[in-house]
Amino acid sequence: MSRAIHIFRSPDRFVAGTVGEPGDRAFYLQVSQDNRLVSVLLEKQQVQILAERIGALLGEVHRRFGAELPPTDVAVDDLEPLQMPVDVEFRVGTMGLGWEADAGAVVVELLAVTETPLDESVVLDDTDEGPDTVRVFLAPTEARQFSARTELIVDAGRPPCPLCGRPLDPAGHICARTNGYHRGIDLNDLQKPDDGQ
Repeated sequence: MSRAIHIFRSPDRFVAGTVGEPGDRAFYLQVSQDNRLVSVLLEKQQVQILAERIGALLGEVHRRFGAELPPTDVAVDDLEPLQMPVDVEFRVGTMGLGWEADAGAVVVELLAVTETPLDESVVLDDTDEGPDTVRVFLAPTEARQFSARTELIVDAGRPPCPLCGRPLDPAGHICARTNGYHRGIDLNDLQKPDDGQ
């Protein structure tokens, strides 16, 4: 069976979002255009890396091509949750990222997990063989918005332990910095960094 390639050249929305409580969240990317909606499942680290790499790519595009870019400290316009129900198309295994100079767009490609080793030539290619794929084209402003929202989504998880940096559960955790002594920490005592709001 040939692969399914879902292409969104002018998405109405491309966002990261979660379902579940902090500590037990599932991370998704969701893209919509007209009446089409596709959701894919991925790991927190994957979505975090994607947002970071998009920022790095925009910086490189500006450096090499002199392209005008939106500022890095943009306010997030879209704080709405994922569109429900979240019907997962596939779990993301490999991600590709590129720049299409003619369109002036960041290209994000999300490929499904495969049981066999992935031939990297299928990334950003329309070959018939390979994993199912979602390909999204984003204007620089949309790409910057995606990264800014993703940072907020990732940071909305459990607060870090002030000693070891690992995530805290509501009942505290066994901290390696205290030789395994179970230290109950009142989450209300922890101060979040001032984000200017």
